[in-house]
Amino acid sequence: MKSSLLRAPLLCLSLLVLAACGKGKEQGPPQMPPPEVGVLKVQPQNAPLTRDLVGRLSPYRSADVRARVAGVLLKRTYEEGTDVKKGQLLFQIDPAPLKASLNAAQAALAQAQATATNNKVTAQRVRELAPKGYVSKADLDNALAAERNSAAAVQAARANVETARISLGYANVTSPIDGRAGQQQVTEGALVGNGEATLLTTVDQIDPLYVNFTMSVASLETMRSAQRSGNVTLADPNKASVQVTLPDGSTYAQPGVLDFSDTSVNPATGSVNLRATIPNPQRTLLPGMYVTLTANLGQQHKVFLLPQAAVQRDTVGAYAMVVGADGKVVRKDLTTSDMRDGQWVVNDGLAAGDAVVVSGLQKVKAGAPAKATPWQPAPPAGAKSAAKAPGQAPSGK
Repeated sequence: MKSSLLRAPLLCLSLLVLAACGKGKEQGPPQMPPPEVGVLKVQPQNAPLTRDLVGRLSPYRSADVRARVAGVLLKRTYEEGTDVKKGQLLFQIDPAPLKASLNAAQAALAQAQATATNNKVTAQRVRELAPKGYVSKADLDNALAAERNSAAAVQAARANVETARISLGYANVTSPIDGRAGQQQVTEGALVGNGEATLLTTVDQIDPLYVNFTMSVASLETMRSAQRSGNVTLADPNKASVQVTLPDGSTYAQPGVLDFSDTSVNPATGSVNLRATIPNPQRTLLPGMYVTLTANLGQQHKVFLLPQAAVQRDTVGAYAMVVGADGKVVRKDLTTSDMRDGQWVVNDGLAAGDAVVVSGLQKVKAGAPAKATPWQPAPPAGAKSAAKAPGQAPSGK
């Protein structure tokens, strides 16, 4: 009787164990939780329309200093590579032959003036005698012609004197503009200006400077199309700014202003020539340098800014992964225009409020669920956290 009473509870316990085991087999293996990813909820905003281009610097003004009269170069009066002022003496040509020519011209003028005075007196006497019949009509005509010829000879002699004086002034070769004088092209003692205007040096105005660059016709047409659609407002050509990056990667402190856009396309390159002026008060920039420049050409409306890590590319093009309202990941193809400050400017493909996956992209795939958490940008390299990590023991002795 006692054994039967003990056997009944044991039987019930065995049945409960078997039922529990059977229930576990019906449920199958445990499900993995969805991956946790960092997302950025994007909103449309306005952003500058920029283009990264390559340009070359050139002088604002450049003047060739040439010998305008023939003679022997006596000396150079400036230091090569220094700044000079307009009208400053740069070279001196031997003035002795030019002074002699001026003296000869002045003597010829004096002779012509004496002849003109004599002919004028003769003509006056003939005029007085002609009405009385003491001189013939032919003598009167000859006297008046001589008077007119001598007056013209005086004018010609006076012009020769002025020409000789100008030539003597050219013996002192001066700078035509303010700027920096370059290397001397002809040494002292050389004969210059003999049949041609010999180049002596060049003076360049380098404050401000021009930066010349080009933009493809395709880029210009894209901007115009965006402007017609209302997505882009192009800047006034007189207000569009240009930021120069130096060859060492540093940013030049002072921005420039776009001041010229060509009206035709260069058939050799298929691009349009543009030009900007860059202040150069410290003479940091030099003509001939190649620089990278960022041209701010207007304002883009209703665009999205995405961190560089959020935009991926494949054979189809650029795309981003977005966590939808149902918690599942979807792929969205993007249209990007340019990058600024490490962020892609997205013109099409996103909607306001989209949760774009920035971190954890390797864990997600289209159609699979994901757990979205707010994305936090990484701190700058070398930055120290003020707070200690959780669980870190305080230092001390």
